[in-house]
Amino acid sequence: MLEISGVSAGYGRLTALKSVDLQVRKGEIVFVVGPNGAGKSTLLKTISGLMAPSSGSIAFNGEKISGLAPEKLCRKGLALVPEGRSIFRTLTVQENLLLGSMIRKDKAEAAADLDSVLDIFPILKSRYRGVAGHLSGGEQQQLAIARAILQRPALLMIDEPSLGLAPLVIDQVYESLRQLNNRGLTLLVVEQSTARILDLASRIYVLRNGHVALEGTAGDLADGHALEEAYFGYGERQAAGE
Repeated sequence: MLEISGVSAGYGRLTALKSVDLQVRKGEIVFVVGPNGAGKSTLLKTISGLMAPSSGSIAFNGEKISGLAPEKLCRKGLALVPEGRSIFRTLTVQENLLLGSMIRKDKAEAAADLDSVLDIFPILKSRYRGVAGHLSGGEQQQLAIARAILQRPALLMIDEPSLGLAPLVIDQVYESLRQLNNRGLTLLVVEQSTARILDLASRIYVLRNGHVALEGTAGDLADGHALEEAYFGYGERQAAGE
């Protein structure tokens, strides 16, 4: 579904991504993990058209999409939940959700999808008429994900869904991701923490210093040793004589 080949990107003279290869197949939940400054958010911004790659190619469903505007990518079935959620805090939950389906012309199906989303996120149903800015951090994250789902994307990308949330709330968010995947949605999720991903991921990429340090299935990485080594760069330190 998504094929990233040799992609580099950055900010001025700073190269944040260095010849990254990554693949997401239909029906998967793929996690990209790594420490701060690894290039994870830059990767999602580059895929979603908010940044242009300096080299390499990005293909979605067999079509090259590098350099396309975000709104065109959205219509092709790519949706991004950015870090920080970016909900409209002064609008109601209902109004935020309706904004998610504005690009759609199938209004009857969009209304049915809204009912489905409220089943997955029952807290949003109970807060439906309330102001979004009054929601807790976890509720706002669920709202941001629900709004993106209402675009009916083929691939949903989420940047750090657990950021700033309490452990119990993270469990709730992750359970919603599982339900969405069980319903057929393909997910690409960026996280800093590796604590919960092995139970949910189809495959995992570890991004470090702008390059892919490790890639494997959750089964391959189940013992956590290789994942920890790649995440913290133990091999790089040994090679450097540290």
